[in-house]
Amino acid sequence: MEKKEWSPATLLETSGSYWSTCTLHAGVKLNVFTPLSAAPSSALRLAEAIGCDSRALAMLLDALAALGLLEKRGGEYLATPFAAKFLSRTSPDYLGHIIMHHHHLVNGWSRLDEAVQTGHPVRERVSHEDAESARESFLMGMFNLAQMIAPKIVPQIDLSGRRRLMDLGGGPGTYAIHFCRQNPGLDAVICDLPTTRGFAEQTVARFDLSERIGFIAVDFEQDDLPGGFDVAWLSHVLHGIGPDACQSVLKKAVAALEPGGMILVQEFILDDTRDAPVFPALFSLNMLLGTPDGQSYSESELFGMLESAGAKGVRRLPIELPNGAGVVAGIVP
Repeated sequence: MEKKEWSPATLLETSGSYWSTCTLHAGVKLNVFTPLSAAPSSALRLAEAIGCDSRALAMLLDALAALGLLEKRGGEYLATPFAAKFLSRTSPDYLGHIIMHHHHLVNGWSRLDEAVQTGHPVRERVSHEDAESARESFLMGMFNLAQMIAPKIVPQIDLSGRRRLMDLGGGPGTYAIHFCRQNPGLDAVICDLPTTRGFAEQTVARFDLSERIGFIAVDFEQDDLPGGFDVAWLSHVLHGIGPDACQSVLKKAVAALEPGGMILVQEFILDDTRDAPVFPALFSLNMLLGTPDGQSYSESELFGMLESAGAKGVRRLPIELPNGAGVVAGIVP
């Protein structure tokens, strides 16, 4: 993969790109896109409706229009078709949850130098109310992302003849849902922390799969895992923990599988040189900011951990995914 060509212009563009990011975050947080998807409005009328200063809101709306997310017609603003589809809370394709998750990460990223100096996470504890908001944004943000990616992955993985899937650290259960929809003979169990249960059960119920997808509360780092599965799916679980913990979790997952069972791991995967692709390299820093030992892993590291856990025939599946993501598979002998 070719490295980016740098110039003074691209350097300054990168340095100031957070201005656009923060403008988008403010628009989503203040929920300007939902009413402007329904009908055009002046800044004054919208400010009264959402409780903002009209002069300041007009400046934000003008910036969002300059970014191409709003249209300005005379003195009124209207969401573009793209913004109405992905940024209105009434749209089934709403991506605001993952955008708000990114918003909750901003303060930590502003302290990256401190994390690099100390080697320790810098994200601060927040109030219970803020923590609940951040958790909802994270879980439903993962749902947003998985809803886009799962349809590209699931049809390319042959689970014919397999009956019971464990979605380990599955959050709202998006992949369990898609695997079950793709494979009518498959049931699934989401294994995650008890605080996730409500989100998972609500999401599963939306897809009328409550009879086929269950939930078991478990801390996969501390607890033993239930057994009797013939597929284990771990999507973006390992990057949150260190290598020793990864090895422990993978051994538990392999032990939970019947002979011939398949283990599948999705991660943002670094090249073995660790300096590419860009997104997994940056994502490693995101883990530095928020976790004691988390990081992105290279393909050879993932292969080695799966093989040490007892999986055989470990391979990377030929599935093209964005952001350097990939799926590694192995079989329990």
